[in-house]
Amino acid sequence: MIVGGVNPNGMAHLEKMTIHNLDSGDSFEVLYNPASYVQQRTVSYSQTSLLNSDAPIVQFQCGGAESLTFELFFDSMSAGMEVGGGLLDRLKITANSILPTTSNLVDVREYTSKVYDLMYVDEDEHRPPELGIEWSSLQFKGFLSSCTQRFTKFSDDGTPTRATLECTFIESRDLDEVFGKNPLQSPDTTKYRTVRQGDSLWAMASHEYGEASRWREIAAANGIDNPRRLRTGDLLVVPALLE
Repeated sequence: MIVGGVNPNGMAHLEKMTIHNLDSGDSFEVLYNPASYVQQRTVSYSQTSLLNSDAPIVQFQCGGAESLTFELFFDSMSAGMEVGGGLLDRLKITANSILPTTSNLVDVREYTSKVYDLMYVDEDEHRPPELGIEWSSLQFKGFLSSCTQRFTKFSDDGTPTRATLECTFIESRDLDEVFGKNPLQSPDTTKYRTVRQGDSLWAMASHEYGEASRWREIAAANGIDNPRRLRTGDLLVVPALLE
């Protein structure tokens, strides 16, 4: 009989994705790492149509929150070092895996609920808990915005023993992270504004630049000789301030 070397993967406990409840300070490991994950970000733009133009003017509005999506696998009849969770969880699942089918005692919802329940509103925070997702180089902070449970295997008495969870998290940021950067209405960004009834260059300059006296820069950028004669519906360029 030929005896091979010991598989090091069977000896070492694999690094597991950990989900932290940043509000309560609690955390837990997933039972199995996801096979893949998807990070997605969108950016919003407004489109202003011009008369007799083939294409609209596209103007940046705001950046969207990043999302993180992955599928988690759960099996309360598994055994082996690849199973995550705490030491007691691993021992409990391993013991359950060697029992006859009619004696399986571990309901997989005991573990799926740890994730699924993260969408319930916290009475103190008046929102679901803020979460931290940590797995090696993946570091993500946000909220669980969607979770679909799919139960795919059952014991003889109907207790679910295997499930998959399709999870989507949405990014959260602190206010100082958001407002510490140039906002959309920053005067160092060129913008386009449609003239509405009652508008004036003075009011527009005050709103965009914080100084009504800078109306001449808007007038010059649009070739306006008489600032009192604005036509409703005209599209004006509000130039960026270079100083």
